[in-house]
Amino acid sequence: MTADDLRETSMALAGRALELPELAGAGTVAAYVSVGSEPGTLALLDALRARGVRVLLPVLLPDNDLDWGPYEGEGSLVRVQHGGRMALFEPAGERLGPEAVTTAEAVLLPGLAVDARGMRLGRGGGSYDRVLARLERAGARPALVVLLYDSEVVEHVPEEPHDRPVHAVVTPSGVRRFPREP
Repeated sequence: MTADDLRETSMALAGRALELPELAGAGTVAAYVSVGSEPGTLALLDALRARGVRVLLPVLLPDNDLDWGPYEGEGSLVRVQHGGRMALFEPAGERLGPEAVTTAEAVLLPGLAVDARGMRLGRGGGSYDRVLARLERAGARPALVVLLYDSEVVEHVPEEPHDRPVHAVVTPSGVRRFPREP
């Protein structure tokens, strides 16, 4: 994709995501800053912040768990290289602790693909598996949303016993919802 394609996709995703009732009514949203070829998230983060939403961003810890910090705009991000893995953009300010995610009404999850059942294929580090387990232990039930390209919504992804389905996937062409577990 060209830089213009990426920018257009980012804007289309932001527009679709902002129409979600789960985000429209949220006071706090846990999100992430896209890297590499991931669908762009900065336009969405800025739009949420402009609405007065408290946006939490992850900070990768040495054990692959996630701490959280507030998003204060693109200028508040620092590029952090984590060993031989990819560089991530993380909030430069205060750390709120791994439990901060339990205050979010919606959690935007990164992924490589989502299947017809709502199962998400992550990057394999287990960071968001820990987040989902933490939410479950706390009794928190935020909306779980993945932002993807249309081609990344597939028929089937492999799953582990601990995997949980997401509630919605947002692509440039629309939103697909999955049933929430009782």
